[in-house]
Amino acid sequence: MPLTQNQFEVASALYDCPGATQREIAERTKMGLATVNAAYRGCSDKGLVDDGRLTAKGMAELRPYAVENAVILAAGLSSRFAPISYERPKGLLKVRGEVLIERQIEQLKAAGVNDIVVVVGYKKEAFFYLEDKYGVKIVINRDYAERNNNSSLMLVGEILGNTYICSSDNYFEENPFESHVWKAYYAAQLFEGPTREWCLTTGPHGRITKVAVGGSDAWCMIGHAYFDREFSARFREILEAEYNLPQTRDKLWEDLYVEHIRELDMRIRRYDPPVIHEFDSLDELREFDPMFLENLDSEIFDNIVAVLGCGKSEIRDVYPLKQGLTNLSCHFATDDGEWVYRHPGAGTELIIDREAEREALQTAKLIGLDRTFVFMNPRKGWKISRFVPGCKNLDAHDDAELRVAMEMARRLHESGAEVSRAFSFYEEGKGYERKALERGGIDAADYWEMSRQAGELNALLASDCGEQVLCHNDFFGLNFLVSEDGHVDLIDWEYAGMGDYANDFGTFAVCEQLSEDEMQSALRYYFGREASDAEWRHNLGQVGMAGWCWYAWSLLKIAEGDDPGEWTYIYYRAGRTYLRKALELYRDAEESRERDTPVVERTDHGR
Repeated sequence: MPLTQNQFEVASALYDCPGATQREIAERTKMGLATVNAAYRGCSDKGLVDDGRLTAKGMAELRPYAVENAVILAAGLSSRFAPISYERPKGLLKVRGEVLIERQIEQLKAAGVNDIVVVVGYKKEAFFYLEDKYGVKIVINRDYAERNNNSSLMLVGEILGNTYICSSDNYFEENPFESHVWKAYYAAQLFEGPTREWCLTTGPHGRITKVAVGGSDAWCMIGHAYFDREFSARFREILEAEYNLPQTRDKLWEDLYVEHIRELDMRIRRYDPPVIHEFDSLDELREFDPMFLENLDSEIFDNIVAVLGCGKSEIRDVYPLKQGLTNLSCHFATDDGEWVYRHPGAGTELIIDREAEREALQTAKLIGLDRTFVFMNPRKGWKISRFVPGCKNLDAHDDAELRVAMEMARRLHESGAEVSRAFSFYEEGKGYERKALERGGIDAADYWEMSRQAGELNALLASDCGEQVLCHNDFFGLNFLVSEDGHVDLIDWEYAGMGDYANDFGTFAVCEQLSEDEMQSALRYYFGREASDAEWRHNLGQVGMAGWCWYAWSLLKIAEGDDPGEWTYIYYRAGRTYLRKALELYRDAEESRERDTPVVERTDHGR
């Protein structure tokens, strides 16, 4: 007959502390002394306990509850902990003098849990030393950037049994781990007042019956969990059945648990605060460890201090901003204002000319197009800018803002500034095309006709382009910041380079999906007059070239497994429409010139 929970608590206490008195067991288990006395008698009557120690039978009865192993999840990006997470995984931070994941491994081992698996992904190599130092096993999650933590549990599904499930970045003031556990549970602490944490409702015997995001004065999920064999077996079945569903990709394993809560018996394990700490922000961590930043070995914070002349202790209010396609950025504040730190994405040194970017940024600041720029290191690619509070992006369909954008483009093109990088939609697009072919080909039925048209049109555009000028080349609404006082800054100069002045109009018209009437208005603001027929067909040609170029980019992303969504069609439609229309305008102009050119009769004079 299985142990009752109270009998289990007594047997487990005697396993850890042979000879413990009933009063000591009560203190250890937090059960009432009368309850302990009754459970102790029950154990004695079953022959499980003799003279304050477990018998062989008692050891055998306790064995099914023994913890077999632990899984520490350490694969994630920890994006909320920017910019520190740009340099190292959050689990490797040193808090109050101890590395978070090391402290947790040592606590597991102190509880007798020596079979420990660490699932890594982001900056995985930083964790490899743990194998030699602690004898843990490393499992690599290659899908960490595309999937949530359900993918980490899928990798270790076969070893799930009586298993602790831990997060590498938790800090436990007291060791929460035990050698034997009664039932599957999720750790919880009481949150007073309103909270956005996952709040628990429980039924008889502490079984979790409902989980709601947000509540007030509630016991909330925090820290580690424990799976027993029954829970592991059913959870593994659910995970395997739903893993390949598209909607599962972004789910936490906890989401799957909540969706199947009636099938999965999990209890609440209450901890009196503040035993468990989950640090969701740098400010929260510094409240716990005031010397954290001062003791942090971080090149990023050294860069900030060197450029702004502030102390590390001034840096506060740090949080990630919406990440771009190529970089990571975070907000921070000092006593002198608010700022943005831009950290270059992996591999961007292969596609971005950082020296050309810096030259463009300096020019933009000099001529008043980007007042946010403060400093950039072209060798390593990091940048510091001023943060513009309360700003919005430019609305290209607002006539006044459209005018501002076009006048800024003209100011840039007439600046006379030069950079070392050249930019051509045709060369960029052919580069994307080649890479897409290397990754399995291009299946779009009419792509190759568009590519042929782009080649023909590119030759015509080159013949009437004129002098190359400095262009932004990523010129559209999201890269304009309109501040509350009406000032407009043009940011993100990574693709800046020398090229056709109409490059910026082309990208702007495509990305903002301008109608032809809006295009005519935009050119009127750019030139300060109506565009000539030659200027109209030239600029319309670059709209077609921009659409085709970014469509080729979309096809490459699809070949790489990263679908750009509706942008693929937006680029396709612009390329398909305006490549053809611009070519027709060039042909009409050529036919008109031929009609208007007088025919000169050949003679034999001069022979």
